[in-house]
Amino acid sequence: MPLRRIIIDLSNRHLYLLENNIVIRGYPVGIGRMVTETPQGEFHIINKQPNPGGPFGAFWMGLSKPHYGIHGTNDPSSIGHMVSHGCIRMYNSDVLELATLVSVGTPVTIRS
Repeated sequence: MPLRRIIIDLSNRHLYLLENNIVIRGYPVGIGRMVTETPQGEFHIINKQPNPGGPFGAFWMGLSKPHYGIHGTNDPSSIGHMVSHGCIRMYNSDVLELATLVSVGTPVTIRS
């Protein structure tokens, strides 16, 4: 079984999906504002929920840091910018694709 993990690079605002340490997908993301920065560190996906409602777009994947997650957005113009309250925002089509490729327990590294 392939070993998958996610790396979120805050400096270039991209999320990378790796399989056996090789990047297999890359997605642009929106990240936290200066006053509500995206936390850095080692986390993992703890839950997955389609259609969470509100500003979370088409899908939510909760992280092991409470109140933070990777999710879609109802504002696609925010992708690529420092706009969120700390979560990782993705285009809805991208988050839906990613959700099919990762499972609960997938490691997530967030770094600058």
